[in-house]
Amino acid sequence: MASTRLPVIDVGPLRSGTDPERVAREIESACRDTGFFYVTGHGVPAALLARMDAAARTFFALSEAEKMAIAMPHAGPAWRGYFPLGGELTAGRPDRKEGIYFGEELADGDPRAGLPLHGRNLFPAAVPELRAAVLDYVTALTGLAQDVMRGVARSLDLPADYFAAGYTRVPTVLFRIFHYPPQPPDTDEWGVGEHTDYGLLTLLAQDQNGGLSVRTPGGWVDAPPLPGTFVCNIGDMLERLTGGWYRSTVHRVRNVSGNERLSYPFFFDPDFSAEVPPLPGRARTTATGEPRWDGADPVAFTGTYGDYLTAKVAKVFPELFEATR
Repeated sequence: MASTRLPVIDVGPLRSGTDPERVAREIESACRDTGFFYVTGHGVPAALLARMDAAARTFFALSEAEKMAIAMPHAGPAWRGYFPLGGELTAGRPDRKEGIYFGEELADGDPRAGLPLHGRNLFPAAVPELRAAVLDYVTALTGLAQDVMRGVARSLDLPADYFAAGYTRVPTVLFRIFHYPPQPPDTDEWGVGEHTDYGLLTLLAQDQNGGLSVRTPGGWVDAPPLPGTFVCNIGDMLERLTGGWYRSTVHRVRNVSGNERLSYPFFFDPDFSAEVPPLPGRARTTATGEPRWDGADPVAFTGTYGDYLTAKVAKVFPELFEATR
């Protein structure tokens, strides 16, 4: 494992407007080099994450029967709720984790409610405090993601609100809480196997137990928890939009800390119904390099983001996909 540290970017000057261009250039460098960076100066209260972390730990301490009361099949095509240990696949192999899927809580009558991965969340009756914590967190992270995407737009010499006025005016917002039991260091199991994220941007909070690693041009590097930060990485749709100028980066998780590990990935993605053609101007520059880990080519993809996302998630939960078709 290489010792290279991922860059740390203070987005405070971007959010305040005091020095957005400097932050944009730092984002460009990180996206071109590793596709991963830490975010500080984000303005998300530590108390909010602490509330959610406490509620999540209470949930995962429940009995299996209590957790399965909000199992994903109960949500139908909304694909929300709990999945048990080994219930999610990466590259066809079960992950060593359990978790809960959430998304934007849509009001009754919202026209998106009938779309896959949209609708009402499932919350556990035994942990009522989880609902408010999750919904408050999703709201806060949506605002932060829009801010970071303004920096991404500037890094591509586009207007700051290029994404907010278009692809993310009505974003696809997805949120997960993952629980990784401890595992021995000599196992060949992964908490999450090698993969890239599907959308534009991921913002990850993680507890003090490490396990995330990133494949950089110099080899695999750890992304340990840094207090007060989020880990940010770009996804397949930003690779497509930039014609490969920015590439989504392969990463994986193995929890060998000896403790349980909780992580909180927040996915900020394009409008579900939007097509995602390459961006204008310099952003269309095509990078050269080795083929992607999965042989796929997001740059060559045609269709809506919803088409891409649904096809990807169907491979993660194949039985659930068949049951909700």
